[in-house]
Amino acid sequence: MFDGKMQTPGHLVALLSLFCWAGADVVSRFEDVPECLEYFHKGMVPKWGASTQNVAHLCQRFGNRYHFATLFDTHHRIAVYSAYLFQNSNGGGREKRWFVEPQLVDPSWQAEMKDGYWLGKDHPGVYQGERQALNEDYTHSGYDRGHLNPNGHHAVPGRNATFTLTNVVPQNPKLNQNEWRIHESQLTELFRARCSRAYVLVGAVPSADNWIVKNNVNRVNIPDYLWNAYCCVDNNGKAIQSGGASARNTEGNWVERHTLDELDEFLQKFTNQPVGELFHNNCR
Repeated sequence: MFDGKMQTPGHLVALLSLFCWAGADVVSRFEDVPECLEYFHKGMVPKWGASTQNVAHLCQRFGNRYHFATLFDTHHRIAVYSAYLFQNSNGGGREKRWFVEPQLVDPSWQAEMKDGYWLGKDHPGVYQGERQALNEDYTHSGYDRGHLNPNGHHAVPGRNATFTLTNVVPQNPKLNQNEWRIHESQLTELFRARCSRAYVLVGAVPSADNWIVKNNVNRVNIPDYLWNAYCCVDNNGKAIQSGGASARNTEGNWVERHTLDELDEFLQKFTNQPVGELFHNNCR
């Protein structure tokens, strides 16, 4: 007899809840999303950046699938780091669009990254830039939209997915177009020659008071440093090679190579918390 209350079986409620949650691009923890956790060596998420205030965990979705993970600082409006698996590039996928993360505007919005222009058409009058950078922030700023996770380290459609503003930082053009680009190319050659799989982290160290300013408002923090780290494994998943690098975000245009231990020491200068391992067992 109908009693005015809709009864839903418990298992169906659980299934519906899981379905709704699993579609989320902004998640509580990377560990809760197996497809997103795959971008971290042996599923170990670094402690680095975990104490950052106003941080968001982004499982970067494009074409209805995940492609990499980003720990995003919504105060500075730049990523703490992006984590990804290297792929041999087959060209293509050079986007002219720049995507934003809809769920950083409203958690109920779509899970997939979207061109900010068309997102504005879907939600007219809603400001998208409270917790993330917008394309116009970079226009005439004097800084490149510098990829952390580089498009050249992916095949299509992963290449397309790197063109999200949650994966870029204001990067000095000379550094971005010269030594940092060369370093990324050298890593490509290394990964192709040596690694069955290469786990990579690329991050930025925010500055204390250097910002892209628009209309007298601090919009996007200009980081002092960029850094990256990698862990190569063989066919059996055994760690075989690792390394890292850092670069001051200036016209100095210099990339310094590090061991992982040296990179830990470098990052320790910018935090009161222990940096911890960037990869499981520090890729040993």
